[in-house]
Amino acid sequence: DSASCPLADPVPSLGTPASVRPCVVSRALLTTGLLPSPPPPDPFSSLTRSLFSRKQKDPRPMVQSAPGWKLFGKVPLRENAQKDSKTIQQEYEARMGKAANPPSQSQHGRRKNLEFEPLSTTALILEDRPANLPAKSAEEAQRHRQEYDEMVAEAKKRELKEAQRKKKLMKERFKQEESIANAMVIWNTEILRHTRRVRELWWQGLPPSVRGKVWSLAIGNELNITHELYEIFLSRAKERWRSLSETGSENDAEDSGASLADRESSLDLIKLDISRTFPSLFIFQKGGPYHDLLHSVLGAYTCYRPDVGYVQGMSFIAAVLILNLEEADAFIAFANLLNKPCQMAFFRVDHDLMLKYFAAFEVFFEENLPRLFGHFKSSNLTPDLYLIDWIFTLYSKSLPLDLACRVWDVFCRDGEEYLFRTGLGILRLYEEVLLQMDFIHIAQFLTRLPEDIVPEKLFGCIAAVQMLSGNKKWVQVSSQSASSLRGAFWVSMCNGVEWSTFTVVQV
Repeated sequence: DSASCPLADPVPSLGTPASVRPCVVSRALLTTGLLPSPPPPDPFSSLTRSLFSRKQKDPRPMVQSAPGWKLFGKVPLRENAQKDSKTIQQEYEARMGKAANPPSQSQHGRRKNLEFEPLSTTALILEDRPANLPAKSAEEAQRHRQEYDEMVAEAKKRELKEAQRKKKLMKERFKQEESIANAMVIWNTEILRHTRRVRELWWQGLPPSVRGKVWSLAIGNELNITHELYEIFLSRAKERWRSLSETGSENDAEDSGASLADRESSLDLIKLDISRTFPSLFIFQKGGPYHDLLHSVLGAYTCYRPDVGYVQGMSFIAAVLILNLEEADAFIAFANLLNKPCQMAFFRVDHDLMLKYFAAFEVFFEENLPRLFGHFKSSNLTPDLYLIDWIFTLYSKSLPLDLACRVWDVFCRDGEEYLFRTGLGILRLYEEVLLQMDFIHIAQFLTRLPEDIVPEKLFGCIAAVQMLSGNKKWVQVSSQSASSLRGAFWVSMCNGVEWSTFTVVQV
């Protein structure tokens, strides 16, 4: 056999019969000795040739295809062209039985609209392994296809969730813009065009059902107090009360002769003052429905502003707010209201600021009621004897409750100016009566005003007061220094009146 004979000539010589094979001729020459015998065969030669045989180089130059996935170092590139991810996807769909029903145009459109298309992941999972690696088993290929489907489904789920979130945000934005547009229409058509009508309605008094809400909005929340903050300071006040009841420090403080300012700045005076708040209503006294509520609001404020503490008169302001607002909202309005410049000046007993307010009041007093102003001057009756009680309680102690609430309505709109304008309105209402009284009777009358005040007459007198002095408004006059306002008057007042008189008159 030519395949097994190493000496066989692949090309037969001329004249050799066709029946004579080349291997037979070679054996004959070996037997006659004409050819030397070959060396004994090497037993490892066949193994060496099979292991280290060189592959003949293909004379054709290898065409470099597009680079593909190289998972384990350098891998010989395939002769066929590298498949892209879209081709692989199509082959996968064909193998899964989708080639018979090609995707419709709408499906192609949805696929193109996807923001996330895992083409590289598709190539990793669906492309066959390199030639030098074992092929995937059927179970592994099925598992990879399942993982791919899960990844695509998860990506679509994320896209759907994000689209829903954006749709919800857009819907809320449209709703907010629509609300703003509706509010703008209301303001343009019903409020701004009828500003005079709105002021008239506000002047007549707010309805009780919306009074608390309007007050809260008008006062604002510049201190950014939250309901949680109120609960924190309320818990501190309760701990303080518990410690006072256990140690009996309240009685010790009274027996030790502590100063009045120290007792007013503590929590001890709150219980005593609450019993004096609107005694005719019988709702804030011990056992009443609003006793604990008023006690909590005042105690929380004392812990919230220890620099101010509790001052007599605060209980009336807090009580009016509690009657119109919820507990936490009443505390928020109470703290922001007392933080106004006028209220803070009086409750902290800032002498300089109080002198400015009194001096400004005297300027408008003389402008509007010159006769009564001269009578007060001749009687040495200074405005601190009646204004302190009015300002401390915002007229809630001096006027009937329904009238006081109407004063609060306009005060929340116009600010501190209306407090002093109301005082001038009261003096105008009782001008003829006060002109017939002396110092003591005037002080007693203004401290306890009559209960049968006619609302229309009172607010008519308030409306008749002109808050202009030489083309200067209240803000301009009150901002001047006390020395430039009635210097001689303030010298006489400071020489003849002690500041402790404020508390005595108040009690």
